[in-house]
Amino acid sequence: MPELPEVETVRDGLARHVVGRTVESVEVRRASAVRRHDGGPADFERRLVGRTLTAAVRRGKFCWLVLDDDPAAGVLLAHLGMSGQMRVLPPETPPHPHTRARLALTSVAGDVVLDFVDQRTFGCLAVVPVVATPDGAPGGRGSPAAVVPVPVAHIARDLLDPALDRAALERAVRRRRTGLKRALLDQTLVSGVGNIYADEALWRARVHGATPTATIRPARLRAVLDAAEAVLREALAAGGTSFDALYVDVNGRSGYFDRSLAVYGQAGRPCPRCGTAVVREPFMNRSSYRCPQCQVVPRAAGLARSRRGIL
Repeated sequence: MPELPEVETVRDGLARHVVGRTVESVEVRRASAVRRHDGGPADFERRLVGRTLTAAVRRGKFCWLVLDDDPAAGVLLAHLGMSGQMRVLPPETPPHPHTRARLALTSVAGDVVLDFVDQRTFGCLAVVPVVATPDGAPGGRGSPAAVVPVPVAHIARDLLDPALDRAALERAVRRRRTGLKRALLDQTLVSGVGNIYADEALWRARVHGATPTATIRPARLRAVLDAAEAVLREALAAGGTSFDALYVDVNGRSGYFDRSLAVYGQAGRPCPRCGTAVVREPFMNRSSYRCPQCQVVPRAAGLARSRRGIL
């Protein structure tokens, strides 16, 4: 699933290529693409035609387009799911076989189409209402408005958000009774980090993902959060991570941070720091990757796993 760098790359492309344009027509090519829109495809089209897209905003892994600078009009929320793409194309471009919705956009600068392409169909679009942010700060990157879409109201700020209270985040993490990687993936604690960047951050900080949040030393937790912020910034500069053609930016270009991955997806290859073979382990119905030399299993987690016959 796209994480913060990938979604921010898409948001930036939307800000540059569709903001300021007006929706001339909407074609929903597959009803499931708007399954979370109350009212179905016909109402989705009605709510968008004639609206001008005035800002592209992101919070965590969610992105939305502001309509007419009017909160009462709602916002066009996009969740990319596993393979969703927002593609900006010339109007004469034939739809891709996996195009689920097409918006024809017009402006004095010329016409384009905005296609929502989704091979695996887990993503969706919806026009949704907004609510005020509890802290009064901007709801996300790309707009000063202190509002967020209702379905995103539970999503925490991310490590690149200037309004993030890092001290409060550290306290919240240490109040949890869970493993550190699970906390990093909890979007209600801190958003935008997924499996890829959690593994990379933990490797950089030399911390095992099962380290208990309740007993981790404050300095060590800060090191992990610093590492996560750094890897997100580096991945963003590289346009995100692309393992295949399912993630691309609005112009169809792939990110290239996969060339810089130290452990994620590198099972059996030498750790870039110590040379020990990277290992792959099951984690929450997916996989974790770590260096067994640099990221030693914490004592409490190791004893628990040994009793269950895992080690």
